[in-house]
Amino acid sequence: DIVLTQSPLSLPVTPGQSSSISCRSSQSLLHSDGNTYLYWFVQKPGQSPRRLIHWVSNLDSGVPDMFSGSGAGTDFTLKISRVEAEDAGVYYCWQGTKLPPTVVQP
Repeated sequence: DIVLTQSPLSLPVTPGQSSSISCRSSQSLLHSDGNTYLYWFVQKPGQSPRRLIHWVSNLDSGVPDMFSGSGAGTDFTLKISRVEAEDAGVYYCWQGTKLPPTVVQP
């Protein structure tokens, strides 16, 4: 199985500042078809998870451009610019390159 490890575990941020979250994979997520199936989600209190980014850097419909994704191979980053209080939530990466679904730490 592929293991995705995120850091930091907790990230206090002052409104208006930028923030970033790292996601490291135990194996390359580059698929044989040339795509990298790395996704970013957020789950806010009392809500279902929402996908923010697909294929490393592509924003989902309706996601503001304050979010951006980057990376390749085994190392990926989610950046949030101009953070606001309502952006608080649990952010996590997920991979769809190799199944079964990944184990995410934490």
